[in-house]
Amino acid sequence: EQRSSELVGFVGLNRPGYSLPFGPCVEVGWRLRKAFWGKGYAPEAAREALRIGFDEYDLDSIVAFTALPNLPSQRVMEKLGMRRSGEFDHPMVPEQHPLLRHVWYQIHRQEG
Repeated sequence: EQRSSELVGFVGLNRPGYSLPFGPCVEVGWRLRKAFWGKGYAPEAAREALRIGFDEYDLDSIVAFTALPNLPSQRVMEKLGMRRSGEFDHPMVPEQHPLLRHVWYQIHRQEG
C-alpha cells in the first residue's frame, strides 16, 4: 500500500451563509483537485457526509448544487440518490457570468 500526505480536497456539510431560493438548508459539497476526479472519492466521501447529516445531526433533507455546465458534479449527486429539484441564479456569482445559472438536487432522510 502506497501512502502520501498529498491533499486530495475536501468533502463535507455546510450551511450556506447567503440566501438561496430553497434555503435555509444544509448542503453537501466537494472540491477535489483535478488529478483525483473520476476515481470515486467524491461519492464515497459524500455518502459518509450524508450519513452523518441524517444519523448524527438529525437533518430531514440535504441539498447539493453546482453550476449548470458542471455535469460531473451532477452525476455525483445522482449517484448519491439525490433528485434534481430546480435551477436558480447563484446569488454570489456576477450577472452575465457563464457560471451564474446553477442546478440544485435534494435528498430526504428516508431516501438516504
